[in-house]
Amino acid sequence: MIFSIRNIAAFFAAWMLILSGKMSRLRKRAANGDFLLSVYFHDPSRKLFESCVKWFLRKGFTIISADEYEQIASGKKPFPKSAVILTVDDGWRNNKENIAAVANQYKIPVTIFASTQPIETGEAYWWSYIAAANKQGLVKQSVTACKKLANEERVHLVNEVKVRIPLEREALTVDELKEISNTPFVSIGSHTVTHPILSTCGDQQSHDEIARSKSILETWLHTPVNHFAYPNGDYKEREIKYLQSAGYRLAFTTQTHYITPGNIAHVYTIPRFDVLETISFTENICRMTGLWFNKSLFNEKH
Repeated sequence: MIFSIRNIAAFFAAWMLILSGKMSRLRKRAANGDFLLSVYFHDPSRKLFESCVKWFLRKGFTIISADEYEQIASGKKPFPKSAVILTVDDGWRNNKENIAAVANQYKIPVTIFASTQPIETGEAYWWSYIAAANKQGLVKQSVTACKKLANEERVHLVNEVKVRIPLEREALTVDELKEISNTPFVSIGSHTVTHPILSTCGDQQSHDEIARSKSILETWLHTPVNHFAYPNGDYKEREIKYLQSAGYRLAFTTQTHYITPGNIAHVYTIPRFDVLETISFTENICRMTGLWFNKSLFNEKH
């Protein structure tokens, strides 16, 4: 946790939410099968990821796999009670020890969505180049601002920065990806090739990012890759069509909603709650259960 005024205030706000009884009511509704949780990480410490896993298990949650989710969404399995699906975006190198090792230790499923280019080339993620350049005063644009640029403009800016600011590898290697996927508990999904904001891409580039990443991963891993996560959570109806034509069966967004019996069939727009590395675990409990985003949802009696 970074000790800032914002984080300290959020810590106390999170405790108030928990002590108010809303967390207890949330867990009862989960136990009744009113919804299941979908949670995602990026590059958490082992302590943070393990703490989240232990919290869910201690509170009686079952951690389900993406394949199990497919079966539930298609009606082949009943809607579960007190269930959560865990996913991880990007394919950070620390995921080997901080995610995969924990999944194997606790024998719980997790899906890691990997962007293939940083894995293949060893270059850093594009936003790391922009953040470093912005910090050094080489570019005015922030990472957030770059996400709103037309993709060609963003790529041009990143390529200019790369030659001026060499950064170390941030992603898993191909061999490490193969190693962590060779267990019953870690599955690999696609997160595009270069991690563009798909909604800012032209038609052909969006299609290629979606289709090629699947092909590359399947060539490396010798297993079907059926699941996808939208970079930054952004997509249009166009992307859903491309996913369907490429043969993906699930796609995850960053929309902060619960998965319910009424929306689970929407398999290309699966919502997720995020866990952050820079805040208190108390706040993360409220985030990963959705309470942080839906503070008024559990006021009523059930």
